[in-house]
Amino acid sequence: METYVALLRGINVSGQKIIRMDDLKKTFKSQNYENVRTYIQSGNVIFQTKKTDINALKKKIENQIRKSFSFEVTVLLRSHSDIAEIIKQNPFGKNSNSDDGKLYLSFLSEAPDEASKKELLSIRNDLDELKISKTEVYILCRGGYGKSQFSNTFIEKKLKVQSTTRNWATVNKLLEIANS
Repeated sequence: METYVALLRGINVSGQKIIRMDDLKKTFKSQNYENVRTYIQSGNVIFQTKKTDINALKKKIENQIRKSFSFEVTVLLRSHSDIAEIIKQNPFGKNSNSDDGKLYLSFLSEAPDEASKKELLSIRNDLDELKISKTEVYILCRGGYGKSQFSNTFIEKKLKVQSTTRNWATVNKLLEIANS
């Protein structure tokens, strides 16, 4: 049985695409996923399944959400081991959530092309710093994410892929839940 983390993009934001977590949990359980748990209202679902084709799983979840809630939601999936590796590979180190700044992680729907990555990495400012892995962008925000140039929309536009962003505490909590 494999443990996955589903990250739903753009739900429960500014009164748009509202999904209660109890309803989301029921939707996942209706597909026979096991040990289904949600974390906070931003659309994080931890579940287990025997299925290992991540693309087929993603499509199935998106289709079921469309059927259950009558709107489209992009789902980004990471395995339990992916989340553990993402945390381990943090390029900013263990003190990246200090008073000097807060770390955020944009999960990408796919690996961006090299030209797009190069363009994003060329953008600099005095407050924020970012590093790109294969399918994640680590963003260190010294002035707060709300003031950061590197918003989720900005990342998507520059990399030409869909993404969803979580703060570092949430990413670590998702791993903790997946471990339990």
